[in-house]
Amino acid sequence: MIANRLTTTFVALLLTLPLPAFAESWALGGFDPVAYVTQERAVPGRGDIVTTWRGREYHFETEANRALFEANPRAYTPGFDGLCVVALSEGRSEPGDPRQFVTIGQRVYFVGSEGRRRELLSHPRDMLMQAKGMFLKLRP
Repeated sequence: MIANRLTTTFVALLLTLPLPAFAESWALGGFDPVAYVTQERAVPGRGDIVTTWRGREYHFETEANRALFEANPRAYTPGFDGLCVVALSEGRSEPGDPRQFVTIGQRVYFVGSEGRRRELLSHPRDMLMQAKGMFLKLRP
């Protein structure tokens, strides 16, 4: 009886944590897309608060964040589908790091490192325009 309770508790705990093994297949590496906008930081989502949009699973810290996302997903998903803005501006397609992001205007953009974050902030308009051109070439 005690063993069953421990197993149930352990499984329930696993479902609430964004463990790396599970998070690899989650959109944004399991980070809450709403927290980038509302808290201006990367916050891990929970395994039990999820929604699917455009075939990808998005995880959230709270039910309130999930509701915000479901009401307007485009407002909370990163620009350029989460690709690194600096790499795109240089003609390459590389995933951004969900822990390294920049908010420009109303939009969140991922970069690959802190150095690339500083680079983007040094001349955001030019880089975004170059990245947009490359992104449009990459899209099917």
